[in-house]
Amino acid sequence: MVGGAVRDQLLGLPVADRDWVVVGATPEQMVERGFIPVGKEFPVFLHPESHEEYALARTERKVAPGYHGFIFHAAPDVTLEQDLARRDLTVNAMALAPDGTLIDPWGGRRDLERRLLRHVSDAFVEDPVRILRVARLATRLADRGFRIAPETMQLMRRMVEAGEVDALVAERVWGELQRALEEEAPARFFEVLRECGALARILPELDRLFGVPQPERYHPEVDTGVHTMLVVNQAARISTELAVRFAALVHDLGKGLTPREEWPRHRGHERRGIPLVEQLCGRLRIPRRIRELALLVTRYHLYFHRVAELRPGTMLDLLQRLDAFRRPQRFEWFLATCEADARGRLGYEERKPPQLELFREVHRAAAAVQPGELVAQGVEGDAIAAELRRRRRAAIREVLGR
Repeated sequence: MVGGAVRDQLLGLPVADRDWVVVGATPEQMVERGFIPVGKEFPVFLHPESHEEYALARTERKVAPGYHGFIFHAAPDVTLEQDLARRDLTVNAMALAPDGTLIDPWGGRRDLERRLLRHVSDAFVEDPVRILRVARLATRLADRGFRIAPETMQLMRRMVEAGEVDALVAERVWGELQRALEEEAPARFFEVLRECGALARILPELDRLFGVPQPERYHPEVDTGVHTMLVVNQAARISTELAVRFAALVHDLGKGLTPREEWPRHRGHERRGIPLVEQLCGRLRIPRRIRELALLVTRYHLYFHRVAELRPGTMLDLLQRLDAFRRPQRFEWFLATCEADARGRLGYEERKPPQLELFREVHRAAAAVQPGELVAQGVEGDAIAAELRRRRRAAIREVLGR
């Protein structure tokens, strides 16, 4: 057993997926034993019963830019130590023999004890995906006090400067970004990428927010980038839904385009943010469901904060634009993201915004007015839509007391 499964077992963490390396075998021998070949670039097999991955021990050599530019060599004479040497971090370069013996040629266990994420060798620089994986592992283990070794961070900076991250394809970036957002405190992922310079290359729309001020009266943290990190962590506390966490990440992108002479105010940042979210989602090929919520939150999150100023008709228009009557679950995701935005400010982390229940009351009151009732009362044709709107607006007015 190799890699993250060994690391997590030594840390006392749940082991979700176990990977195995097979030494001294050929692909033909694996097939003869009933293993199912699945690897395209190098020999990987699924166990016929457990369906866990078994890979033949291999070495790799960099021959071109990007993470595709490798030549792999898998043969019976490749040793376990050679296979472990090609891995990214020492804590991922350990193996556990069937008898329980730990094979640790690169000091992974010692680095676990030191809470250190350190590269195995300078070959680390050959695969740009490793920057994202290190950032994600640092995020996952942040609450256990893990830090990235200074020499490893320096290598990551060199990779960015050399343009290696520019070779990353959308699917790999989104895959790692998605996993990072699923962690308990995702902000660390983006902080690591910013520290090594990769955030400006991968997510320039997000990187641009750091250093942009906001009115201290509403944002004691002032910095828009810091606020965004607080919001995404709050979103992770509030909801397990990936769409909520992503919407929290991108909701204020428009503030990065506010002219300096208008700082710290950001009038119209919602409108400016729409094309930025569309641009980012298109570039990373983000799924439609997630993109739709992100655009809605970007466009309408200030409506949530300014509910006291909204007229009943405006509230109804908002519910319709959110498609809240047909998609109540997405409406709840919208509210969860706005709650994270409200709590993502210094001193507001534990304050539940009163707008939440007001929005839910308004939604319930308006949704209780159904077209079927109007038809049963003899309302016909085009008059149905007009009467439905009138009654729903009246129901909202009653809730608002206006």
